[in-house]
Amino acid sequence: MTGDDLARTLTAQLGEHHGGRVRLCGWAHAVRAGSNPAIVELRDHTGVAQLLVGRGGKLQGLLERLVCGSAIETIGSVEAAPSGGWRVVAELLDVPGPAAGPPPISESSALEERLDWRYLDLRRPRNRLIFEVQTTALRMMRDVWREQGFIELHSPKLRPIPNKSGDELFSLDYFGRRAYLAQSPQFYKQMAMAAGFDRVFDIGPVFRQQPQPSSRHDTEFTSVDVEMSWIRSMEDLLAFEEELLCRVIAGVRAAHADELQRWFGRELTVPTTPFPRMTVDEAKQVLAATGCPIDDADDDLSPAGERRLAEHVARELDHEFVFLTDYPEPARPFYHMRCGEDTLATRSFDLLWRGLEITSGAQREHRYDRLVTQARTRGIPVAHIQGYLDYFKFGCPPHGGFGLGLTRMLMSMLDVDDVREVTYLFRGPDRLTP
Repeated sequence: MTGDDLARTLTAQLGEHHGGRVRLCGWAHAVRAGSNPAIVELRDHTGVAQLLVGRGGKLQGLLERLVCGSAIETIGSVEAAPSGGWRVVAELLDVPGPAAGPPPISESSALEERLDWRYLDLRRPRNRLIFEVQTTALRMMRDVWREQGFIELHSPKLRPIPNKSGDELFSLDYFGRRAYLAQSPQFYKQMAMAAGFDRVFDIGPVFRQQPQPSSRHDTEFTSVDVEMSWIRSMEDLLAFEEELLCRVIAGVRAAHADELQRWFGRELTVPTTPFPRMTVDEAKQVLAATGCPIDDADDDLSPAGERRLAEHVARELDHEFVFLTDYPEPARPFYHMRCGEDTLATRSFDLLWRGLEITSGAQREHRYDRLVTQARTRGIPVAHIQGYLDYFKFGCPPHGGFGLGLTRMLMSMLDVDDVREVTYLFRGPDRLTP
């Protein structure tokens, strides 16, 4: 194809080239070969452009064989379209990536079927937008971290010991000994506190056995983790997360407001601060007052309870977020700090956004003797975790942090009710491909 000196133009940029020659690259979105001139709609990630292709000669056979979904390239001149906007009068048309036939899925196909052909499903502008939003959100987070002196870590995902409950672990043979896939970078974040890094973040995969299929669980997901030293209380962590999320939401709104409204019917509002706060006991009292069944033996809220609580907060406090705090010790890892000597409540929190838990965090216990005591109280053999406990033997500052589920955040941000929709390639108990 001649015209190699022409840089690629995106369909959204055609108005900048009125009367000039352009080179477009994209997918054959629709083909009307019977008209004269023939009309081909070319779609790239910024929109759709109409191509006018003269019939006859070499192009006639190409048009008759052109299948929607083929990767195509054209060179032509830009002119105003009678119906508004711009179109391209094609001089040349090439098909460097012909499609073998019509795509096996459509927008109306069932989700499970679309996941089998995920790369085709991701061609939809709606689905591409999910990952544009994700990119913007992470960029905004990095801006905050850079401004506030955070260091980025990339912690190992192969571990010699569990770092949370052993109930959800994936284990594997590691040169003749047992290793585990990390459920969290928690221990390594805390090691960084003992190393004097002060403030760190870690973005990476974590793995949890979730044997029952669920619309909000997966066996591998991306966790956004933060840890901060020299905190005065858990409140420092809540205030920082509020700032982080407000910046993220403002950035996503500024970059994608029109597209979010078009494809998801979602209008983002930057929340007011501080976010509402409730202890778990207070939340249970609210739920009981609304007639929501409460299991007194359960130290946490059920998904239904979280949704009901979010409805209450939205109605009574006009807010999409709520921090749940002071979880009882049996519901949290042994390394969470207690609220006091005479209570089992811990300085821990979850953050709900529109009824979905997106964050879990706490102030950590940083004193060696207390960590040993709390581990023994939970029946954890100290010898098994001595390498972790050693982080606190030689002086460690007060610290805490949180982990944010990236796909959970996207679900709430885009008002999507299935985690599979916002995951690039989903992994669950019944899915290991593509």
